[in-house]
Amino acid sequence: MMLHSLRKAPQSGQARSVVIFVHGYGADGADLLGLADPLAPHLPDTVFYSPDAPEPCAGNPFGYQWFPIPRLDGSDEDAAEAGMRSAAEKLNAFIDAKLAEEGLEPAALALVGFSQGAMMSLHIAPRRARAIAGVIAFSGRLLEPERLVPEAEAKPPVLLIHGDADEVVPFTDMGRAGNALVEAGFETYAHVMKGTGHGIAPDGLQVALAFLKERLPA
Repeated sequence: MMLHSLRKAPQSGQARSVVIFVHGYGADGADLLGLADPLAPHLPDTVFYSPDAPEPCAGNPFGYQWFPIPRLDGSDEDAAEAGMRSAAEKLNAFIDAKLAEEGLEPAALALVGFSQGAMMSLHIAPRRARAIAGVIAFSGRLLEPERLVPEAEAKPPVLLIHGDADEVVPFTDMGRAGNALVEAGFETYAHVMKGTGHGIAPDGLQVALAFLKERLPA
């Protein structure tokens, strides 16, 4: 079953690139699609999608989750692992379907994930057969860093953005992810949102926009 999603058409009327937002735990696609509003004027040929994660969220009945989080919802590690694998398959299928619908190649796609969505984006992008244009991970972490080198098929450029006052996903996770990505040979960039908690500050969005403008086909 295809993930339900929201779509924002390109301002120019012609899609030459696609950004897919991957929301956090307990949120939904609508939560991040609002980021398209400040980005779209600068990326007129970009179509934006924001899918809902596949499962209702155990910790928030009004939102969705990519996988359960044991310390938040009382699930076990096996359920979290199985949920992540299943969500990765569904998100990859969604990506493939949207690229086909828009008639675009993987090199015209960027993933922009927040929190659990950043974890999903950092997990699936290196394991796809062909490199996408880039991954932007806001306030996330790299799952299973020890499996990155043996399992990476592609090495898209990665931008890590994190608030140094994050009370949900520790700021130290950005450094861990960055070190693992650099060691594995990924072109890796980082931006610290000073004084920012678990969220997206204007300076972080500006850095993300510059990265997208540079990486996506004009």
